[in-house]
Amino acid sequence: MSQTPVIIEAAINGGTTKARNPHVPLTPEEIAKDSLACIEAGAAIIHSHLESFDLNGKAAAERYLQGWRSTVRARPDAIFYATGATGDTIEQRCAHTEALAESGAMRMGFIDPGSVNFGTFRGHGMPGKMNTIYANPFPEIDYSFRLLDRCKLGPSIAIYEPSFLRATLMYHRVGKLPRGAFVKFYMSGDYNFIDGKKGQQFWGLQPTRKGLETYIELLGDSGLPWAVAVMGGDLIATGMAQMALERGGHIRLGLEDYASERNPSNVELIAEVVALAKKAGRPVADPETAAKILDLPRKSASLN
Repeated sequence: MSQTPVIIEAAINGGTTKARNPHVPLTPEEIAKDSLACIEAGAAIIHSHLESFDLNGKAAAERYLQGWRSTVRARPDAIFYATGATGDTIEQRCAHTEALAESGAMRMGFIDPGSVNFGTFRGHGMPGKMNTIYANPFPEIDYSFRLLDRCKLGPSIAIYEPSFLRATLMYHRVGKLPRGAFVKFYMSGDYNFIDGKKGQQFWGLQPTRKGLETYIELLGDSGLPWAVAVMGGDLIATGMAQMALERGGHIRLGLEDYASERNPSNVELIAEVVALAKKAGRPVADPETAAKILDLPRKSASLN
């Protein structure tokens, strides 16, 4: 029996600093080199951030493109997507998304369909100082889904809490979920993925089989493709990668998410998953195959 190819998404930097991991790519030159290496190692999707959140709109889009153009020229099938930007309104925070879609270089777009309190326990069991309220009210969620639909970008859907998935399924049930949706189950690891410091996080579900099965049960018979990620942990060491491969799911990993006592590169993390997939009998999807599995609305990239 043939097995569904596994899609590997590489979240290559996020908020990770050189102090936390010297391998993290931050400049456009580093992002360009690392992105191509990740695709060659087995990643089908590349997710990147800018060095800071100070840019938005066309300025942010141009900075992203400085890190993407050479990879897109070498691999027109590459699947890139960005993160959010600064701004007082949802329109300002998403202006770069529209600009990147117009460039022809971006085939997916981010959306976080819910709100969550991020934080880590202190030694006495109470929340520490590094706490953030990440708020995405329903009108902004609706705006984001409509934007991705209009721009013909496949939604990359972050699931930090079960309520994020329930909101996604609401759009799916009424036929308003944009084409190309990819659901990511974000499990909380033993490190604060925002600042990298060790300490059990108190948001979301933990990276266990029961946690994964909870999400799969909620997903039901929707047929939406899904992946697992461990934010502030080691996807391989927790066993989540193996569980996802066994259950027909996909993988998101990379130095945005990763935390442990070692300092691997993005390519090394991808190689570990590729080896697991081989043992599980799951072929690794290249970008073109991933685009077909996800039914992405945009074809291979072309720079405008």
